[in-house]
Amino acid sequence: MLRTVLPLVALVATAPIASPVLAQKAKPAPAAQPAADVAQRNAAANAPLPADQAAMKAHVLFLASDAMRGREAGSPEYDIAANYVASQFYAAGLRPAGDQGSYLQKVPLLSYKPADKGGVAIGGEPLVFGEDYIPAGNPATPQLAVDAPVVFVGYGLVAPSIGRDDYSGVDVKGKIVAIVPGTPDGLNGEERAHFGSPATKAAIAMSKGAVGIVTLETPEAAKQRPFAKLAESWNQPRVTWVNRNGIANVPAPSTPTLGMLSQAATTKLFAGASTSWEQVAAALKGPERFEAIPLHKNLSVRMTTTSTPFTSYNVAGLLVGSDPAVGSEVVVLSAHLDHVGVGTAVKGDSIYNGAMDNAVGVASLIEEAKRFQASGQPPRRSVLFLAVTAEEKGLVGSDYFANNPTIAKSALVANVNLDMPIITYKFTDVIAFGADRSTLGPIVRRAAAMAGASFSPDPMPEQGLFVRSDHYRFVQQGIPSVFLWPGEAGAGKAAVEKFFAEHYHQPSDEVVQDPGIDWESGVRFIKVNYQIARDIADAPERPVWNRGDFFGTLYGGIGAVEPLEAPKEEAPKGRANLRQSVTK
Repeated sequence: MLRTVLPLVALVATAPIASPVLAQKAKPAPAAQPAADVAQRNAAANAPLPADQAAMKAHVLFLASDAMRGREAGSPEYDIAANYVASQFYAAGLRPAGDQGSYLQKVPLLSYKPADKGGVAIGGEPLVFGEDYIPAGNPATPQLAVDAPVVFVGYGLVAPSIGRDDYSGVDVKGKIVAIVPGTPDGLNGEERAHFGSPATKAAIAMSKGAVGIVTLETPEAAKQRPFAKLAESWNQPRVTWVNRNGIANVPAPSTPTLGMLSQAATTKLFAGASTSWEQVAAALKGPERFEAIPLHKNLSVRMTTTSTPFTSYNVAGLLVGSDPAVGSEVVVLSAHLDHVGVGTAVKGDSIYNGAMDNAVGVASLIEEAKRFQASGQPPRRSVLFLAVTAEEKGLVGSDYFANNPTIAKSALVANVNLDMPIITYKFTDVIAFGADRSTLGPIVRRAAAMAGASFSPDPMPEQGLFVRSDHYRFVQQGIPSVFLWPGEAGAGKAAVEKFFAEHYHQPSDEVVQDPGIDWESGVRFIKVNYQIARDIADAPERPVWNRGDFFGTLYGGIGAVEPLEAPKEEAPKGRANLRQSVTK
């Protein structure tokens, strides 16, 4: 699962790379363990299990082994893992749904970072790197120079759902907008996560004609992470994907993010304005909406970005639907295959194996495909099994697929995503983030009941999990989507908290961990997911958004604001044979 970061100097919807794989440098092996400990762990790893549990565990044993070195996107080990998944899709009877008749979709990626510390000035007065500003990289414009007046627009939101327009009363065309991170009160967790995203704010600024966007440090942000601490990671690489023309994907090409200013620099920026920074900072704590403020100062920014291209792969296998009427519609089941690779050693171990995150999810995906095959009854709609790359880089692989699908986009009718199902306990309920936003909700409830589990609402709405995993990239294409997790009833809450506290994005997320993975619960989780996929694929009608749903309306989803008929779309060039195979 994508780790959350403070939305301060991020340029696009990506996450920092923990340990770049681009140069393929030699990495340290984990420290040797005492023979007795190794024998004990081997006994636990290789303990006999019933056949269905052993089948699931076997995938995790391979994908989360030290030999895979954390499956970081772009690494040779990730490529091996991708080919393993492709071979399992083949064994499950799935048709290749990648490029050129293969199971692999090539994903062209770009690692980028500031080439130097750049230069920033307010009204001609140079600022000091690390004290006054932190630069930002821009993969779309390697050499960037901007000099323009600045307008402060608060949180930088246009949110009709709460009657807020931070751009009201000002014209920012040709100007730089200054914003503060986060969101005001009044938004639910999912909407708050959407509007708090740097990508959303940059896109809004671009729609208003701004030529740049700069983030201001607030007193609250300084408490969470001091400016000097942020400056230590100023040149940490980030990742995005590249389109067919070799252009990096960014949310606001004509409105680049220019970096971040400290509170000291912000005070200088507000000098001479109608309202001081101190007054604005104090107002952030209250419910009142402050008005946009022209700052009467020019901000001059010069920055250079260096980038390195590399390649990774999504893995796609198709189960063709049997119904001539709806067989061309495709239900997408997804799980991310990558993890964070090799990093800082913890107790002598530097390999971040990613067993729960997300080898368990991928194993569930493979075993679901085998259940369809074993049923002897093809689904009415087609089902696409998709293992995506670079989720840990910011949902990049799923974003590439959603924008460059190997099947006509109009054929994609739903997505069910599996990401880091925590199965160290006997779950008695399930959570489906986003279920109540579309007609997928009743389907999930029925499937859970058939598996003897109840359905629970999101227990952590403040975390905004609905926008933090790969299904959200399908949501952004207007496709109803859910993200499924074992619930927190009974022993669940304590188990989830323990995993996040001790194993999440740590070397200890291994096949053998404490508490141990409950493979019986894993099989039950597969059963729930299979039933959900089967019910969606066999339903009389395709899933649609609930009328007026925020995300369905925002992204033009069927059912939210328009008639229940999808526009016709031709298959992507060079992929006609795949499109034809869906309808056969």
